[in-house]
Amino acid sequence: MLKVYAAKWCTHCTKTIDYLKKNQIEFEYIEIEDQSEEIIQKIIQVNGGDDWVVPTLEFNGKWREGKVYNEIELSKDIDRLGIK
Repeated sequence: MLKVYAAKWCTHCTKTIDYLKKNQIEFEYIEIEDQSEEIIQKIIQVNGGDDWVVPTLEFNGKWREGKVYNEIELSKDIDRLGIK
């Protein structure tokens, strides 16, 4: 299942989640601020090693770093991850 590491205050996260719901893509929402240091470090690593960025997506071991919401880019990345 797609995992969405996100923050409730993040508008890009909200838009990403709305897109997933609209397109009936099942996902697990994971509030980044409630995660262990180990998970935070993985998210930092995925995002280039400086800080965590949300929304960061993970599907079957494949990652999409946190990005500004762009529906076309998100759709392409969803396909690239093998989701749908």
